[in-house]
Amino acid sequence: MNILLVDDHELFREGLQLLLADLDDDLNFSQASNCAAALERIGEQSFDVIVLDFHLPGLQRFDALRAVRAHAEEAAIVVLSAEEDPTLIRQVIDEGAAGFIPKASSHAVMMAALRLILAGGTYLPPHALASEAPPPASAEIPQAGPVARLTERQLSTLRLAMLGKSNKVIAREMDLSEATVKAHLAECFKRLGVHNRTEAVFAVARAGLKI
Repeated sequence: MNILLVDDHELFREGLQLLLADLDDDLNFSQASNCAAALERIGEQSFDVIVLDFHLPGLQRFDALRAVRAHAEEAAIVVLSAEEDPTLIRQVIDEGAAGFIPKASSHAVMMAALRLILAGGTYLPPHALASEAPPPASAEIPQAGPVARLTERQLSTLRLAMLGKSNKVIAREMDLSEATVKAHLAECFKRLGVHNRTEAVFAVARAGLKI
């Protein structure tokens, strides 16, 4: 698994790499101190996971996230930030991030979040989930049973969508038409009682479902 760490503080990058290295032996790391350097690394090789600091010198915040998302369509992007506003977290997910980790997280929380992300999951801080209004009674989040009845193709489509991948990229990876991808996601969202990928990320994280 290839991982790109993007942060302007070298000591933080090194510390994060040490944390991740303890989680799995089969990890290859690259580092970048700003968005321009990150895009250069992305042009040199493909990455499975990109850990992106939200505040970088030069291009930063949503502009940096959009640029990285556009150049690394197949990577799972995880945003690190000192900001913890639930509205900002939702916007980050809207822009295609697969997770959000507050920089103020404890060592144990950081480890758990990174372990979940490396396993293909999505981490969102508890306060962001708690801030979400509960779904109306007519749209309660179904438990594992209804989701388990999805086909493997539908589940695979949902997994890729929750990593922030566009319908075009999902169609290419799964050798499907974009219309089929949309149909698969529509059925997944129906099962989860949501309307889009961002709501699905929050719904799955809140319900603790295994996708």
